[in-house]
Formats: sequence, structure tokens, C-alpha cells
Amino acid sequence: MTSKSHNNQAMTSYDIAIAGGGIVGITLAAILKNSGLKVIIIEAKPLAVAAARTQAYAFSLLSSRIYEGIGVWQDIVPHIGKFKRIRLSDSDFSQTVQFETTDLNTDYLGYVAQHNVVSTALQKYLADCPNIDWLCPGEVTNVIYQEQIAQVSVRTQETEHLIEAKLVIGADGVRSHLRSLAKITTRGWKYWQSCVAFTIKHTAAQNDTAFERFWSTGPMGVLPLPGNRCQIVWTNPHERAKKLQALSEEEFLEELTHYTQGSLGDLTLISDRVIFPVQLMQCDRYVQSRLALIGDAAHCCHPVGGQGLNLGIRDAASLAQILIAAHDQGQDIGSLSVLKKYETWRKQENLAILGFTDFLDRFFSNDWLPIVIIRRLGLWLMSNLRPLKIFALQLMAGLKGRTPKLAQNN
Repeated sequence: MTSKSHNNQAMTSYDIAIAGGGIVGITLAAILKNSGLKVIIIEAKPLAVAAARTQAYAFSLLSSRIYEGIGVWQDIVPHIGKFKRIRLSDSDFSQTVQFETTDLNTDYLGYVAQHNVVSTALQKYLADCPNIDWLCPGEVTNVIYQEQIAQVSVRTQETEHLIEAKLVIGADGVRSHLRSLAKITTRGWKYWQSCVAFTIKHTAAQNDTAFERFWSTGPMGVLPLPGNRCQIVWTNPHERAKKLQALSEEEFLEELTHYTQGSLGDLTLISDRVIFPVQLMQCDRYVQSRLALIGDAAHCCHPVGGQGLNLGIRDAASLAQILIAAHDQGQDIGSLSVLKKYETWRKQENLAILGFTDFLDRFFSNDWLPIVIIRRLGLWLMSNLRPLKIFALQLMAGLKGRTPKLAQNN
């Protein structure tokens, strides 16, 4: 797949310009593939580099159904981890909440996929699509929003390009340049914690269980990958996270074995330990005339529960549904009246998940005795009150809230 060449002496016109060729941005483009809309994806990195990352993410049941609806899931699912069980526990408390596939009558409760697997499948799906162009590597330098159109300035290694679009979509991540250019303000905070992310190989007999284990220092998520591997995201206060990264491999694995309570058998570290800070952020608005923000450009949350990327995938499916309907009805896809439908749909749903992840982190990253007693009572209730247990599982699986039409028949 190659980026298309554009003459910098003329304005190139599109219906939609997507800034950001990560998973969320190209998921949106994939849904729009047969919409009749002309789309350009502007990505700052070469395609091969953009697709090469091996970081793994949890994919909810809803996300899997969205990819089924697009038609790419069959290319993804053979190469990813699948889990049939989820174990939720609090430190060394004996009461564990155990979620099973029978709780939802599904084959799996969720999936774990590396970035390169999903990104490569989506890029392949978009290859040679006549209504979708790529401009990469390319960096958006400015956007001028007019009443009927937006003009996007893009710098590449060779030249400057001018792109005209009815709608510009910011899928350019948590440090979104499009959001900054539009002067859209955000609310939120940085946590006192950082996450240490890494991959291990283990000797446990089974590898079909996802674990969320809470400690007073922060949650630890353990997600199964093919080949008896696991992606682990271990939240700790900033200084402790740095110390964990600096430990020798032997010392680190000894500490990890203690915190996983030996449940994974012998451990081998097979990746670098990467640290990233944690924050919660929600934009004051997701849209303005000729602009919509999706994914981390619009919101981000604590990684507990693996919700972040799934919210972005849901944004993409929801926005695409609204844009396709507007286009089919002859409406202006970049008008505020159309884009407000997306904001109304997604902003409150996202806020609910942001609040849920914030509550989990604060409530469980705490060793104050009254809170410990209350939360352990909560775990007992969740284990013993089936409606509460099913509600929590459906929320984590993306099965609460309004479902995009693309995912309804899968």
C-alpha cells in the first residue's frame, strides 16, 4: 500500500480527512469503505512503522462484533489471545469473582490482540480501495474551518499539501494536534500512578483466563496471548514503577511471581518493560462545525478493565453510522447538526466508563480499613448476586449502552 501523490499547486478535495492512521482512525475508514464517501487518511508515520507496534490490547465482545461487521475479524482472530474466564480479586483476599462464558452464553468473554495484528489486517482491507487514499508520512500543520468546507495543510518530506474536506476527524491520540488547533478544552487529571507494561511467557497449564488483581498500590491486569504468553499491565505509584523497571530481570520476575501468587508457574520476561503515565481526560466537546474527535483525542481513562481502545472503536462505529445515514439522506456530513448526534450518543456513554474506571482505581488502590471492608463486601455480593455479576460483566464486554448497527447482527 502506498500513499497517493498530491500536487501542492492545487487543492485536493475529499468528503472526509482523517488525521491519525492508528487502530481507531483506520477502523473508521474501514467502516466507510463502501459508503460512497471519498476519504483520505493522514498519518505521521510510514505505514509499516504505524503497523509495527507489538503492544497488546484487550478487545471487548462488542469490538469483535464491530470487526465482524466490517469483514476483517476472520483475518484477526487466528492470531490473537482469547479468554473464557475472568478472575477479579483484591490483594490476598480469598473471595474471587469468577466470570465464565456461561454467564453471557458466548464462546469467549473477550480477546487480546497485538497492535500489529489488527493494524495490518485493517490496512490490508483498505488496500486498493478506490475511495480511500493515504497521505503518509504526513503531518497536519494547520486547519482552516470555513462555513462549507475545511482546508487542511499537511507537511510531508517532499512538500506541503492542501486538502479540502467537508469533515475533518481527529483520531490523532491523547496529545491531539487537531484538538489543540481547534482550541477544544479538556477536563481531567493525572493519576499518582504509572503503568509498567510487558510480556511474559509462563508454564501454567491453561492460558484462557484474564486476571484483574487489585493491590493497594494499583491494579494488575494479566491478559493471555497465543503461545503461553501474557501481556501484563501493572499499575504502581510513579517511583515504585520506575524501581520495578530498573530491577534486574531475576529480581523483577521474583517480585512478579509474588504478586501473581504463583498462578502462572515459571515466568520468563520476553519484552522490555515500558512505563507510561496514567490520566483521565474528557473533552468539553467532541465536535464543532467541520470537526469531530474520536478515541484518545476525545477521551482517555485508566487502563483498569481494558476499556480505553474499545471506547475508541465504539466511537468509530457510532460516528460512521451517523455519517453514512446523513450522506444517504443528502445531508451535510460536516454540519454541526449532524455531528451533534455523534456527541450526544457517545459523550455520556464514555463519561460513564471513565467514571467507572476512576472509581475502581481509587476504591481498590487504597488500604484504609473501612474502604477495604466495604470493597470486599462488594466482591462477595458480586459473587453471590447473579444480576449484579451479569451487569458488571456486560459493562466490561461493551454490551451496555446503545449498540452500533454494524454489531447488532453478529
